Amino acid sequence: MTRHRLVGDLSDLPDHAFGSRSLMWWAVVGFMLIEGAGFLLAGGAYFFLVGHVQPWPPGQVPPGLTWGVIFTVLALLSEVPNAWTKGQAQAYRDGPTRLGLVIMSLVGAVLLGVRWLEFGALNTRWDADPYGSIIWALMVLHTLHVITDLGDTIFITVTSFTHPIDGNHYSGVADNCLYWRFVVVTWLPIAALVYLGPRLL
Repeated sequence: MTRHRLVGDLSDLPDHAFGSRSLMWWAVVGFMLIEGAGFLLAGGAYFFLVGHVQPWPPGQVPPGLTWGVIFTVLALLSEVPNAWTKGQAQAYRDGPTRLGLVIMSLVGAVLLGVRWLEFGALNTRWDADPYGSIIWALMVLHTLHVITDLGDTIFITVTSFTHPIDGNHYSGVADNCLYWRFVVVTWLPIAALVYLGPRLL
Protein backbone atom coordinates (compact mmCIF):
# COMPACT_ATOMS: atom_id res chain seq x y z
CA MET A 1 0.00 0.00 0.00
CA THR A 2 1.44 3.33 -1.06
CA ARG A 3 2.03 5.81 1.71
CA HIS A 4 0.64 9.22 0.92
CA ARG A 5 2.81 12.14 2.05
CA LEU A 6 1.08 15.14 3.47
CA VAL A 7 2.07 18.61 2.38
CA GLY A 8 4.71 19.86 4.83
CA ASP A 9 5.64 16.34 6.00
CA LEU A 10 9.13 16.65 7.53
CA SER A 11 9.51 13.06 8.70
CA ASP A 12 12.31 12.29 6.23
CA LEU A 13 14.49 15.21 7.29
CA PRO A 14 17.52 14.46 9.50
CA ASP A 15 17.02 14.95 13.25
CA HIS A 16 20.31 16.81 13.70
CA ALA A 17 22.75 19.05 11.87
CA PHE A 18 26.11 20.74 12.31
CA GLY A 19 26.96 24.41 12.13
CA SER A 20 24.49 27.03 10.98
CA ARG A 21 21.92 24.36 9.97
CA SER A 22 21.49 23.51 13.67
CA LEU A 23 19.15 25.43 15.96
CA MET A 24 21.43 24.69 18.92
CA TRP A 25 24.40 26.18 17.02
CA TRP A 26 22.46 29.44 16.69
CA ALA A 27 21.64 29.31 20.40
CA VAL A 28 25.35 28.92 21.23
CA VAL A 29 26.26 31.78 18.88
CA GLY A 30 23.59 33.98 20.48
CA PHE A 31 24.91 33.13 23.93
CA MET A 32 28.45 33.97 22.85
CA LEU A 33 27.29 37.34 21.47
CA ILE A 34 25.57 38.17 24.76
CA GLU A 35 28.57 37.09 26.82
CA GLY A 36 30.94 38.87 24.46
CA ALA A 37 28.96 42.07 25.01
CA GLY A 38 29.42 41.56 28.74
CA PHE A 39 33.17 41.30 28.27
CA LEU A 40 33.16 44.47 26.16
CA LEU A 41 31.28 46.34 28.90
CA ALA A 42 33.79 45.13 31.49
CA GLY A 43 36.63 46.23 29.22
CA GLY A 44 34.98 49.62 28.83
CA ALA A 45 34.72 49.93 32.62
CA TYR A 46 38.44 49.11 32.84
CA PHE A 47 39.40 51.97 30.52
CA PHE A 48 36.96 54.31 32.25
CA LEU A 49 38.73 53.63 35.53
CA VAL A 50 42.16 54.05 33.94
CA GLY A 51 41.11 57.57 32.96
CA HIS A 52 39.98 58.42 36.48
CA VAL A 53 42.53 56.62 38.68
CA GLN A 54 46.16 57.64 38.39
CA PRO A 55 48.67 56.16 38.70
CA TRP A 56 47.50 52.81 37.31
CA PRO A 57 47.69 50.61 39.28
CA PRO A 58 47.31 52.94 42.27
CA GLY A 59 50.44 52.23 44.31
CA GLN A 60 50.28 48.46 43.85
CA VAL A 61 52.46 45.82 42.26
CA PRO A 62 51.08 44.55 38.92
CA PRO A 63 49.91 40.92 38.82
CA GLY A 64 52.62 38.28 38.64
CA LEU A 65 53.06 36.95 35.11
CA THR A 66 53.96 33.30 35.71
CA TRP A 67 50.53 31.72 36.18
CA GLY A 68 48.90 34.04 33.66
CA VAL A 69 51.41 33.03 30.99
CA ILE A 70 50.99 29.34 31.84
CA PHE A 71 47.20 29.64 31.63
CA THR A 72 47.39 31.47 28.29
CA VAL A 73 49.81 28.97 26.72
CA LEU A 74 47.78 25.98 27.91
CA ALA A 75 44.53 27.57 26.72
CA LEU A 76 45.97 28.17 23.25
CA LEU A 77 47.39 24.63 23.10
CA SER A 78 43.99 23.25 24.13
CA GLU A 79 42.69 24.26 20.71
CA VAL A 80 44.58 21.27 19.25
CA PRO A 81 42.56 18.56 21.07
CA ASN A 82 39.45 20.77 20.89
CA ALA A 83 39.59 20.99 17.08
CA TRP A 84 40.42 17.27 16.87
CA THR A 85 37.43 16.36 19.04
CA LYS A 86 35.13 18.50 16.90
CA GLY A 87 36.41 16.76 13.77
CA GLN A 88 35.83 13.31 15.28
CA ALA A 89 32.28 14.24 16.27
CA GLN A 90 31.51 15.53 12.79
CA ALA A 91 32.86 12.25 11.39
CA TYR A 92 30.55 10.26 13.75
CA ARG A 93 33.43 8.35 15.38
CA ASP A 94 32.34 7.02 18.79
CA GLY A 95 35.66 6.02 20.38
CA PRO A 96 37.74 9.04 19.30
CA THR A 97 34.90 11.41 20.25
CA ARG A 98 34.74 9.93 23.74
CA LEU A 99 38.53 10.16 24.03
CA GLY A 100 38.47 13.79 22.93
CA LEU A 101 35.79 14.59 25.50
CA VAL A 102 37.82 12.99 28.29
CA ILE A 103 40.91 14.95 27.22
CA MET A 104 38.99 18.24 27.08
CA SER A 105 37.48 17.55 30.53
CA LEU A 106 40.99 17.07 31.93
CA VAL A 107 42.22 20.18 30.12
CA GLY A 108 39.41 22.25 31.62
CA ALA A 109 40.13 20.91 35.12
CA VAL A 110 43.85 21.68 34.79
CA LEU A 111 43.14 25.20 33.55
CA LEU A 112 40.75 25.79 36.43
CA GLY A 113 43.52 24.75 38.82
CA VAL A 114 45.95 27.16 37.16
CA ARG A 115 43.32 29.88 37.34
CA TRP A 116 43.08 29.35 41.10
CA LEU A 117 46.81 30.03 41.33
CA GLU A 118 46.36 33.09 39.12
CA PHE A 119 43.99 34.65 41.62
CA GLY A 120 46.66 34.33 44.27
CA ALA A 121 49.14 36.23 42.08
CA LEU A 122 46.96 39.26 41.29
CA ASN A 123 48.66 41.20 44.11
CA THR A 124 45.43 43.02 44.98
CA ARG A 125 42.19 42.33 46.81
CA TRP A 126 38.85 42.66 45.05
CA ASP A 127 37.79 45.33 47.53
CA ALA A 128 41.10 47.22 47.74
CA ASP A 129 40.21 50.00 45.28
CA PRO A 130 38.67 50.46 41.79
CA TYR A 131 41.73 48.84 40.20
CA GLY A 132 41.43 45.71 42.35
CA SER A 133 37.68 45.52 41.74
CA ILE A 134 37.90 45.62 37.94
CA ILE A 135 40.84 43.20 37.81
CA TRP A 136 38.91 40.69 39.91
CA ALA A 137 35.71 41.33 37.94
CA LEU A 138 37.45 40.49 34.66
CA MET A 139 39.03 37.37 36.11
CA VAL A 140 35.81 36.16 37.74
CA LEU A 141 33.80 36.76 34.56
CA HIS A 142 36.17 34.65 32.50
CA THR A 143 36.49 31.98 35.19
CA LEU A 144 32.71 31.54 35.19
CA HIS A 145 32.92 30.74 31.48
CA VAL A 146 35.67 28.19 32.07
CA ILE A 147 33.52 26.56 34.76
CA THR A 148 30.43 26.62 32.52
CA ASP A 149 32.22 24.91 29.65
CA LEU A 150 33.94 22.41 31.94
CA GLY A 151 30.59 21.45 33.47
CA ASP A 152 29.02 21.05 30.04
CA THR A 153 31.97 19.01 28.78
CA ILE A 154 31.89 16.68 31.78
CA PHE A 155 28.14 16.20 31.37
CA ILE A 156 28.50 15.37 27.66
CA THR A 157 31.42 13.06 28.46
CA VAL A 158 29.46 11.12 31.06
CA THR A 159 26.40 10.76 28.83
CA SER A 160 28.60 9.58 25.96
CA PHE A 161 29.63 6.60 28.11
CA THR A 162 26.21 5.92 29.64
CA HIS A 163 24.03 6.36 26.55
CA PRO A 164 24.40 5.45 22.88
CA ILE A 165 25.87 8.35 20.94
CA ASP A 166 23.44 9.56 18.30
CA GLY A 167 23.50 12.41 15.80
CA ASN A 168 22.21 14.96 18.29
CA HIS A 169 24.98 13.99 20.69
CA TYR A 170 27.62 14.49 18.01
CA SER A 171 26.12 17.86 17.15
CA GLY A 172 26.21 18.83 20.82
CA VAL A 173 29.89 17.90 21.03
CA ALA A 174 30.66 20.14 18.05
CA ASP A 175 28.75 23.04 19.61
CA ASN A 176 30.58 22.52 22.90
CA CYS A 177 33.90 22.72 21.03
CA LEU A 178 32.78 25.98 19.45
CA TYR A 179 32.02 27.44 22.87
CA TRP A 180 35.44 26.39 24.20
CA ARG A 181 37.04 28.26 21.31
CA PHE A 182 35.09 31.33 22.43
CA VAL A 183 36.43 30.89 25.98
CA VAL A 184 40.00 30.71 24.67
CA VAL A 185 39.71 33.66 22.27
CA THR A 186 38.02 35.98 24.76
CA TRP A 187 40.76 35.31 27.29
CA LEU A 188 43.39 37.00 25.09
CA PRO A 189 42.09 40.61 25.39
CA ILE A 190 41.21 40.03 29.05
CA ALA A 191 44.74 38.78 29.72
CA ALA A 192 46.09 41.90 28.02
CA LEU A 193 44.03 44.12 30.33
CA VAL A 194 44.87 42.18 33.50
CA TYR A 195 48.58 41.60 32.90
CA LEU A 196 49.76 44.21 30.41
CA GLY A 197 47.45 47.10 31.29
CA PRO A 198 49.02 47.74 34.73
CA ARG A 199 52.47 47.70 33.11
CA LEU A 200 51.76 49.83 30.02
CA LEU A 201 48.97 52.26 30.91
